[in-house]
Amino acid sequence: MGGKSKVLIIGGTGYLGKRLVKASLEQGHETYVLQRPEIGVDIEKIQMLLSFKKQGARLVIGSFNDHQSLVEALKLVDVAICAVSGVHFRSHQILLQLKLVDAIKEAGNIKRFLPSEFGTDPARMGDAIEPGRVTFDDKMVVRKAIEDAGIPFTYVSANCFAGYFVGGLCQPGHILPSRESVTLFGDGNKKSIFVDEDDIAAYTIRTIDDPRTLNKTIYLRPPANILSQREIVEFWEKLIGKQLQKSSLSEQEFLNIMKERGYAEQVGLTHYYHVFYDGCLANFEINNEEEEASVLYPDIKYIKMEDYLKQYI
Repeated sequence: MGGKSKVLIIGGTGYLGKRLVKASLEQGHETYVLQRPEIGVDIEKIQMLLSFKKQGARLVIGSFNDHQSLVEALKLVDVAICAVSGVHFRSHQILLQLKLVDAIKEAGNIKRFLPSEFGTDPARMGDAIEPGRVTFDDKMVVRKAIEDAGIPFTYVSANCFAGYFVGGLCQPGHILPSRESVTLFGDGNKKSIFVDEDDIAAYTIRTIDDPRTLNKTIYLRPPANILSQREIVEFWEKLIGKQLQKSSLSEQEFLNIMKERGYAEQVGLTHYYHVFYDGCLANFEINNEEEEASVLYPDIKYIKMEDYLKQYI
């Protein structure tokens, strides 16, 4: 393995987790995946775990409800990466990681912990509105526990997952692009940042043995993918050779619609609000205590959103 860290991935059957397992194996790490008994008879997850095993990963039994099982799993590795869900329409499990922090403290051998972040940097979201701020608040609770325990960390701020945002032209509830019409947030010109999920995983795994990323927040800001919603729409229009019919939703109209939705949907829509009306992902400069992944790893050929959209034609 050439001195590369051994990695344990928790949440390895999830949307990002399965990509982290693949990237870890591809980059030559001895890779362990936590197999949680709670999976039960979820045949798709069982088969995914078995496929990881065929690819060279090692499965290790462990549960958030069994402290000692987590400690034993952690003792097998150098680095722990958690990818449990933090979105309410799936399952919001961010605070479960406090049990993982306790286990890391007891195990005493973990050289680096990457908690489930991978979105907006919660440290910059102190002014987020309810109810969506719960996601950021919970992530900050986990960060405080990590730092209070003196656990070495890397936080990965991956911004917008391309599959969820770009596929639907940034419209909530859409994951495929329309050939007819699109609704813009305001004028559609606020800059955001979009990253392919496989690229998120590749960048994440590269950080784990890099001293430059120790105890820092790493932002994924591929320069070609710092785009507005309108630019995403224009890429799509160019690809299909057709102008979409455009309507616009004002900030107040969006907030009024949001208030009519259920709690889980309101949480998600709050995040859309901050990204597309506030421009919260791209309206700040990275400081000296932080790093940008595409600068650190220029050899990773990331997918540009102009090319990403071609799969939908």
